[in-house]
Amino acid sequence: MSAQSYTAATSVDEALEAMAAGARPIAGGTDLVVGARGGKAPLPDALVAIHRVSELRGIREQDGGLVLGALATHADIVASNTACELFTALADASAIVGSHATRNAGTIGGNVMNASPAMETGGPLICFDAVATLRSASGTRRVALADLFTGPGRTVAEPGELLTELAIPAPRDGTGSCYARLEYRRQMEIAIVGATAVVTLDGGTVRDARIAITALAPTIHRVAEAEQALNGSDASDAAVHAAADAAAAASRPISDVRGSADYRRAMAAVLTRRAISTAVARARGGRFPIPASPALHGAVNGGAT
Repeated sequence: MSAQSYTAATSVDEALEAMAAGARPIAGGTDLVVGARGGKAPLPDALVAIHRVSELRGIREQDGGLVLGALATHADIVASNTACELFTALADASAIVGSHATRNAGTIGGNVMNASPAMETGGPLICFDAVATLRSASGTRRVALADLFTGPGRTVAEPGELLTELAIPAPRDGTGSCYARLEYRRQMEIAIVGATAVVTLDGGTVRDARIAITALAPTIHRVAEAEQALNGSDASDAAVHAAADAAAAASRPISDVRGSADYRRAMAAVLTRRAISTAVARARGGRFPIPASPALHGAVNGGAT
C-alpha cells in the first residue's frame, strides 16, 4: 500500500512544486488511506503531505461570511459559532461526518476534492454559494462549488491544482438552513439519502429557496423545480410537499447493498420535507439541535412524513 515517494511540505509553494512533479496531496487521509486499505484504489506513486502548511489552516470571518482553510477540519466547523448560527446546514453536515476521530482528522478540502456524491458537506456548500480557490504553479482561479464536481470522484481541478480555501458569502437576513440525511447508525455512516434546504423568509414569504440532494445522482446538485415550488409561497404544507416531490422526481439513485433505487427515491421526498421544515423553523427564529439528522432519525425511519 506504500507510496514510492513521500514529501512533507511546509508551504503552499513546496506543495505545488511537488504536485507539478506528479505528487498527490494528502492531509487527514481519511478518504485516500481508507480507500487504499479497503482495496478501492491503490495509493498514488507519489504523495505530498500538506498537514504542516499553516496558511491552509483556520476559519476566519470575512464580510459577514466565512473563509474555510483547506485544512479546516469538520470538528473546527462545528466549533465555529458563526457556522452554527449563520450556516447551520454546514454545521449539521460537518457534525455527522464519519466518527469523532474522522471529524478531528478529516479536512474540508479533502472532503470536497474527493468529490463523493454522498459527501455530507457538498449540499450545504453549494446552497450557500461557496467558491473554491484553486492554486497551481501557474496561477490561481476560483470555481463555484456548483461547477466543481463533474462526477463521482471527479472535479474540474487540473492535476497540479491545490484547493487552498473555500469562501462562503454572508447569508441574507431571515435565512435558515438544514442538512438532513437518512442513516441507520450514528457513527461511521455515509449518506444513503441526504437533503439540504436553505430558505430566506421576508414577512412570512419565501423569497429565496435553495434545495440540493445528496447520494441521489452522480453529483450533488440543486433542484430548480423544488426551489420554484417554494419561492413566493408561505412555506405551507402543500408547498413543502410539492418541493419535496420535485426533489424526489429529480433524483437518479442507484441500487446497492445499502438501499434500492426505489427506496432512495421515496426517502428523498421524506428527507427533503424534513430539511425544508427545519430550515423554515430556523428562519423563523426557532431553535433546533445541531446536527439535525439524529433528532429526525426516529421520525423518518418510523415512517412519519
